[in-house]
Amino acid sequence: MGFADRNYDSRRRGGYGGNSWSGRTGGYRGPGGGGGLLGNALTLWVKRLLAANFAVFLSISVLGLVSFPWAVDTLGFSTPDVFRHPWSVVTYMFVHANGFGHVFFNMLILFFFGPPLERAWGGREFLKFYLVCGVGAALTSVLLYRWIGPVSVIGASGALMGVMLAFALKWPDARVLLWFIIPVKVKYLVGVVIVLDLLAMRSALGGDMGGGVATWAHLGGAATAWIYLRYGDRIETRLRRMNPRRAKFGVEQGKSVIDRTRTADKRRRNRPVDGDALDEVDRILDKIRDSGIESLTTKERAYLDDMSRRYRGSD
Repeated sequence: MGFADRNYDSRRRGGYGGNSWSGRTGGYRGPGGGGGLLGNALTLWVKRLLAANFAVFLSISVLGLVSFPWAVDTLGFSTPDVFRHPWSVVTYMFVHANGFGHVFFNMLILFFFGPPLERAWGGREFLKFYLVCGVGAALTSVLLYRWIGPVSVIGASGALMGVMLAFALKWPDARVLLWFIIPVKVKYLVGVVIVLDLLAMRSALGGDMGGGVATWAHLGGAATAWIYLRYGDRIETRLRRMNPRRAKFGVEQGKSVIDRTRTADKRRRNRPVDGDALDEVDRILDKIRDSGIESLTTKERAYLDDMSRRYRGSD
């Protein structure tokens, strides 16, 4: 989905306060409860991803429930085995090296950069974005197979590189403490990381694998994130146009697609408004108060119109 037109929603009960993240130009203002990235409480899907990654690490590297070589071979992504282990395009993201540093620093990135994006987009959209970036990072190995050969890729770095890029695009002037000491704007931090990965990938394509770090996967995750945020809406629209199943379904049931759409719209208008919907309305109203009505996206305006019709229909 396009970044500017994305439906920034949240299912967090309690609504959004005046000190929450803002989409207005000027970047980061600091969430309620404290300034800076450390002021964020963990969101649902960030918690689940953290728990899943640490659980897999404990199972493999601490408890030894499965051996590390087996995990890499079966769950890690490798181009020659992509058809034998099709699940590996997702599972590789949850397998990390035996040393604690690999999983720790990856999860630290998720801890800092994930919650603001999940609050801005909603849990479902954040999870989809995370997984798409991870899949794109893995498939970069397929594109570069001629140069890098049959290497196995593990870790969430590619997906997290996409998360960092998305954060930098939305809040470029947000500051983070490099090594917990030096304040740096996110746009500069991410820019430097990408440049370093480009230099390292150049060496990797020349045969120097850089100590086993899949820098091409980092860049693949960042490239996938940029394409998704820039062209995602267009791609999704074209895919829907290419899929005729919905139209056929409407004809087979004896109703035109237009009739089915009108029935669905009427049913939606008459459905009672639940607590999550009211939370979303509160968030949009807070955004209008903070940034003006012109700051609303097309989807946010449509959402308010829909809620207004449903409210009138329930009277």
